[in-house]
Amino acid sequence: MGFAVAEAATAEEQDFVALQAETKKVFTDRVTPFFKTYCTDCHGLHKMEGGVNFSPTLMAPGASSSAKTWKQALANVKAHDMPPEDAKKQPTDEERQMLADWVGTIKFLSPKDPGAFVIRRLTKVEYSNTLRDLFGVDPTVAAELPDEVFGEGYLNTLSQLQSEKYLGIANEVLERILAPKDQSPTEVQKRLFGEPPAPGCDLRMAAKTVASRLARSAFRRPASEAELDLLVRVYDLAQENKLDYPASLRLMLKAVLISPQFLFMTPAKEPDAGQTIAPLDDYQLASRLSYLLWATMPDAELSALADNGTLHETAILKAQVERLLADPRSRALFDGFGAQWLGLMGLESKTFDTAKFPQMTTEMRAAMVDEARLFFDSIVRENLSVIDFVDSDYTFLNGTLAALYGLEKKVTGPEMRKVKLEDANRGGILGMPGILATTSFPNRTSPVKRGVWVLEQVLGEHVPPAPPNVPPLEKQDKQAVENLTLRQRTELHRTNPVCANCHKILDPIGFGLENFDAIGRWRDQDDTGGEIDAAGVLPGEKRFSSPRELKAIIAARKDELARNLTRKLLAYALCRQLEGYDEIVVDELMAAITKDGYRMQDLISEIVTSYLFVNRRIYVPEALTSNGQ
Repeated sequence: MGFAVAEAATAEEQDFVALQAETKKVFTDRVTPFFKTYCTDCHGLHKMEGGVNFSPTLMAPGASSSAKTWKQALANVKAHDMPPEDAKKQPTDEERQMLADWVGTIKFLSPKDPGAFVIRRLTKVEYSNTLRDLFGVDPTVAAELPDEVFGEGYLNTLSQLQSEKYLGIANEVLERILAPKDQSPTEVQKRLFGEPPAPGCDLRMAAKTVASRLARSAFRRPASEAELDLLVRVYDLAQENKLDYPASLRLMLKAVLISPQFLFMTPAKEPDAGQTIAPLDDYQLASRLSYLLWATMPDAELSALADNGTLHETAILKAQVERLLADPRSRALFDGFGAQWLGLMGLESKTFDTAKFPQMTTEMRAAMVDEARLFFDSIVRENLSVIDFVDSDYTFLNGTLAALYGLEKKVTGPEMRKVKLEDANRGGILGMPGILATTSFPNRTSPVKRGVWVLEQVLGEHVPPAPPNVPPLEKQDKQAVENLTLRQRTELHRTNPVCANCHKILDPIGFGLENFDAIGRWRDQDDTGGEIDAAGVLPGEKRFSSPRELKAIIAARKDELARNLTRKLLAYALCRQLEGYDEIVVDELMAAITKDGYRMQDLISEIVTSYLFVNRRIYVPEALTSNGQ
């Protein structure tokens, strides 16, 4: 058996070496000449139009720093935005496709590497939930913490303001869970500190025992001797200041609550000397899994498996994924990932024209998000195909939201419930009012925003940013366009050759959703009174004339849809952007989930047991800083 495994590994390594060699050859023989012929005269060392210089990228094609440049370059070349129309030479369609195919193989220039384990601070939600599960306090105790700024990622620093807030919250928690001086201890206090020491016993040793128990829960792993000694020194300091035993333990618990080991996700032990890549210890793995699916600390069962050193076993890990997803706390996966993926994070505060859309009340916005949350949750819990996100025949409504669907007579009352949809134009995320509202302007729809959303969030394509100095539709001559529909005005905008290439791809998708107004209601006429024309053609001569037909075309792009969700969920699970070898793991995940129809729980389980999730880079080896050639 061992020989067979070794032989398979060797064959796999040989395949990888062959693919890497082919990638290097195509780069040298075809990609480099392509850029020298069409690009570097304007985007090289001597001239950097738009601030773009391809020279460093061509010197180190496989470097992580080059990834964004390749992505942007490919998007512009595919859209025929580059080279510009007035360039002396233009690539053939075959050359453009060659570049697209080669960019898909850049991953083979990277060595096998799980990436760094992000020792990150708990988010506000994770911190609040952890306080709840540790002490039974209301999560709103942390309400005054600043909200994380979207787009900054998982920060690994603490500002002075945050430090002060954490100290204040720690004091408030202690006030809530510990009894005042000279009063009987609370139940939480008994659980945390145990019974008072018997007369004559070594109070310092008793305090160390309490410190060990507190740290195991709060640090989500056993404390090291150095960490325990530090906590005992806090106890000693309290004793030196004439505090009694309970007050000294209180100060020690306060030290736990403001410690980096509580506020950050940290490893249980240092790696062995000389290790460059190591498996996560079971405590790290328990925390990584629990905060991914529950946004809180590991529960007793996960902690016990970590103590036993068995959580990393694939069968056990997969069983825990299934258990955690069956628990109501798994709604955190939507709150953390799903809402971000679908772009619903800002819906609560988004501005709408109240005269045109008085329906956009606090209750309506909450119902829109709840619809998406319950729909996302149903696909996860029932292990449905990720394709169902696009094409489904049910949703979740209450009386408030049902009015936007024209189902106010069928669905009444404030309770959300599962509703079978008879209208095939609805069903799935493309027809959800919350998403349609998010991708609209305050006073009208935006075919462009909706088209970009579908391409980037659903299909995983990269849409180049709009060129500078392109005026919005609102700047068009009002007299010239007063009798035009929004579609006609947008198509007029496309007569600008700078805009045409991108818009011919994204506009048809947006037009295909124009039957839905800015808050997701069905309509047959737009704001000008003109008839909605939802017809369009997508690449490959895929024609549609309604949202229903557009949905069917997009849902048929199963591999792109599933790969996009796989990449986004994997990046979320790892708390970092994907690069290099990560894309090879994405290929492996796709191969695994394709076998049974791209099922959602299968995807989550495969991610959690993947090489990237259960391993970490200790430091960047010299090989990883090479130029990828």
